Amino acid sequence: MKTHPSVFVLVAILVVSIGITPVFGQIQNSIVVTTDKTTYAKGDTIVVTGEVRDLYSGTPVSVIVKAPNGNLVSIAQVTVGADKKFSTEITAGGMLMKTEGTYTVTVQYGTENRSADTTFELVGSITEEPDESVDSGITDTTVSVQGSDDLIGYVITGGKLLNIMPDVDAKSLIIAIEATDDGMLTLTIPRTVFDAVDENGDDDEIFVLVDEEEAFEYDEVATSTDRTITIEFPAGAEEIEIIGTFVIPEFGTIAVMILAVAIISIIAVSAKSRLGIIPRC
Repeated sequence: MKTHPSVFVLVAILVVSIGITPVFGQIQNSIVVTTDKTTYAKGDTIVVTGEVRDLYSGTPVSVIVKAPNGNLVSIAQVTVGADKKFSTEITAGGMLMKTEGTYTVTVQYGTENRSADTTFELVGSITEEPDESVDSGITDTTVSVQGSDDLIGYVITGGKLLNIMPDVDAKSLIIAIEATDDGMLTLTIPRTVFDAVDENGDDDEIFVLVDEEEAFEYDEVATSTDRTITIEFPAGAEEIEIIGTFVIPEFGTIAVMILAVAIISIIAVSAKSRLGIIPRC
């Protein structure tokens, strides 16, 4: 009994399909991350290492650290080596990492779906003042933001400004403060650093949170180059978040590049599969 050629064609298609499916499924979990220890004390060096499954040239890994209460502690972009591995170091302690407890390290490689988490414990409460010899990017009137050369101007009463960091996922700015009394913070933010516009390019409303609660009292004045926002905060406040539609660094081009690579891969595999089932003369 002879087997019809179409049977072999169907079997070949099934084998190719089975072989391809795991590859695309694995992209969603193609990164791992670890720390060199599980517990750290003030002054220790936290070594964060990891590896990606698929290498995308020119795409860095975002390493995000959050405190036990969910506040953003640090964010950095780390280059992935040719061996698909990455590594960075963080010093335990400081004004933003002063509470003992479980901290979460999240790494993201281009898209939100391509991410992984790990945790570590910080022991001992930190109350010392920061080392004044270390350049924090803050002066009496301006503060720098990672990923931009443009400075944010500020005036604060009733407390102290500690840091400002972008949250790429939320398209927001996270402002760490130390509020010793009821006070007010005025920020003059360049539109190249943060903005809020609608689909037509017109100014849109921003959303302000103080310690994760909506702030009902704030004023804003917008110009063609910047947005000036004045926010009231109560004594004891630690974090202000301003949410818009854009914040640096942007990963839109990276996402497009990854999508293009995926599409090209699908086309290539599809073309190869079609060639494999075309009967030879």
